[in-house]
Amino acid sequence: MKRETYFYETASARMLEFDKIIEQLKELAYTEKAKEQIKSLRPSLSETEVKSWLRQTSEAVLMLEKCGTPPVTAQEDMGEMLQIAEKGGCLTAEQLEKFAINLTAVKRLKDYLCRGKAYDIGLPYYEENLDSLEEIRTEITEKIRSGRVDDYASKLLKSLREGIDRTKAKMQEKAESIIRANKECMSDSFTTTRNGHLCVPVKKEYKFRISGSVIDKSSTGNTLFIEPTSVAKLYEELQLLLLDEENEERRILYTLTAMLADEKEVVEGNNRTIEKVDFLFAKGKLSLRYAGTEPQMNTKRYIRLANGRHPLMDKAVNVPLQFEIGRGVNGVIITGPNTGGKTVAIKTVALNALMAQCGLHVACESADICMNNLILCDIGDGQNLAENLSTFSAHITNVLAILDKADEESLVIMDELGSGTDPTEGMGIAIAILQELKNLGCLYLVTTHYPEIKTYAEKEEGVVNARMTFDKESLKPLYQLVIGEAGESCAFYIARKLGMPLKMLKRAEQAAYGSAYGAANANLRGVAVTMEFQDGDEDAAEAKAAGRNRENRKSPHVKKQKTVTNKPLSEKFKLGDSVMVYPDKKIGIVCEPVNEKGVLRVQMPDKKIYINHKRVKLHVAAEELYPEDYDFSIIFETVENRKKRHDMERKYTEEMIYHEEQ
Repeated sequence: MKRETYFYETASARMLEFDKIIEQLKELAYTEKAKEQIKSLRPSLSETEVKSWLRQTSEAVLMLEKCGTPPVTAQEDMGEMLQIAEKGGCLTAEQLEKFAINLTAVKRLKDYLCRGKAYDIGLPYYEENLDSLEEIRTEITEKIRSGRVDDYASKLLKSLREGIDRTKAKMQEKAESIIRANKECMSDSFTTTRNGHLCVPVKKEYKFRISGSVIDKSSTGNTLFIEPTSVAKLYEELQLLLLDEENEERRILYTLTAMLADEKEVVEGNNRTIEKVDFLFAKGKLSLRYAGTEPQMNTKRYIRLANGRHPLMDKAVNVPLQFEIGRGVNGVIITGPNTGGKTVAIKTVALNALMAQCGLHVACESADICMNNLILCDIGDGQNLAENLSTFSAHITNVLAILDKADEESLVIMDELGSGTDPTEGMGIAIAILQELKNLGCLYLVTTHYPEIKTYAEKEEGVVNARMTFDKESLKPLYQLVIGEAGESCAFYIARKLGMPLKMLKRAEQAAYGSAYGAANANLRGVAVTMEFQDGDEDAAEAKAAGRNRENRKSPHVKKQKTVTNKPLSEKFKLGDSVMVYPDKKIGIVCEPVNEKGVLRVQMPDKKIYINHKRVKLHVAAEELYPEDYDFSIIFETVENRKKRHDMERKYTEEMIYHEEQ
């Protein structure tokens, strides 16, 4: 398995309901390619890439807020039509009309992005990768109307269609005159069309009175439908005109198709840009849906969420979460009553962390989230009364897999640790797992009911208790997380409030804490804990072994962003620098350095373009390509202008130099 794809744990992502986030994101995209990109969306291990993704999402949100929804449309069947055109085929009038509609959509999107340039962000500059092919679009719209070739597409076509109309009128006139002249022979007073021929309805007994060919007869056989000879001659003329019309229509369609085939690369480039922009704006729309914000990313193993929410929960009923981990505290153990929101709390932290590394905004007022090479989860329902050994086995299997993969750059989430088996043994296993997580050095959030684990968290360095608040008067959870305090047991209090007799409560308390049996078990548990965690030599040996295991691991590592000293914009690119223009990765030469707005001019193979400096990367510096006093006018000016400039330097001349404008 490649290191880049090792990060994404499908089972963990499903436990966190990340698949539902993906489905919501897909609903907000229009193009199929964008939906495919969303479906394969995975977190990145590169800090630089994650920050770039988040910045693009923020720019999309700004554009949506300032300029409204972008006019992105699905470019359906464009690829298929281009293939037909490239192979020398002929597109139908309906297909060409659809192509023109798509080019109109490109123009509208181009205009929309241009409006966004006023906000000094990079996203609007995708406009420069769009070409609405105005000449071709105009040609199609003028010659194709309502799914057919227009009468005025060519003079010949207009003449042919006028001839067809005249011939049809003459045929009708001839047939009607025959009916009027032979009323007694006719079974009806109007003409009819049979098998494409214009006929008159003649009574069977008068068939020899009308000169012509029998084309059809009625179901009774009493009426014959005869095409008169005079009409038949005009019918032959009509067929020739219709054939000429068809040939002229095909000539026009072939011409328009060939024009599109010549611009195949431009159309494909348009499609790629539209799909990219559609993907970015889908992320922006999703952020607006749950009032997201751009998180700060770090590699210092620190997570802080201010007023964090679960993005799939209703904002009106979701209680904001205040959470912090890292900076000396790697483990948080959350305790509290059932339905108190413990599982939602740990899911909120992990899901927001996962979304951040996918370039999505988080559902928080503000957030600072560390890069994680793995986000690993063990979350069960924890509420099934029929839990048995098989359920416990499944949990342990998952936990062991997590412990085998996790390291100091991982985030681990475990719900109801040690549940599903005997409480005494489950508590011991839970503490052993927590100690191993600590040895691994990862960040971890755990929920539990065991009181012994609260004591462990109080004594163990780098681990802290947390609790979910509970209203003792209303007996309802408040869904608020308080870090630094252990959750108290509410069982006896709830039972008393609900009417359990005091005598029964005393009996319960004695059985739990005061009986000889209970005390003996408590002492036994205390000894076990003491033996396991106070033996310094044993702990040191275990830590050493864990360190050796980590050296042999093949876990990926977070790529930290390189520290780069920012140069003034005017010095970022020099005249003559060879640069790569994104996203198409085309090579060009700088012909005008960066101005105060962050825009430079680049000489491309076929034209000069203005582009934001953020979308340009240095390929080869000018000093490596040209001598120190190289005359760049050789590259950027025409031969004619250079000759004029040479003459001006030697003598007075009335010649003028015209500079090319984009």
